[in-house]
Amino acid sequence: MRRFGQTISLKPGKDGEYVRYHAAVWPGVLKMIKECNISNYSIFIKDHMLFTYFEYTGHDFDADMKRMAAHKETQQWWDVVKPLMAPAETRKEGEFWADMEEIFHLE
Repeated sequence: MRRFGQTISLKPGKDGEYVRYHAAVWPGVLKMIKECNISNYSIFIKDHMLFTYFEYTGHDFDADMKRMAAHKETQQWWDVVKPLMAPAETRKEGEFWADMEEIFHLE
């Protein structure tokens, strides 16, 4: 199992809209997340900043992410929520949400 922490900002004035969408995530999107071996998925918000945590239990993260990206309903969901976000300037090439480095963990 791999743990992921990621961050991204919301554009000014978009917090409420983002929260409303996530109060009713589309069922097909949720199903695809699970089918791509992601669990314990949470998104936190503070002062226009989002932090997400999830666990990946599969064997090929890149393949699972490509599968998710090819899913039509997920693409439609992203078309709705991505315009609300402002990716970090310091993110790595190819990232939308910026991966964070885990520096501490206690079981």
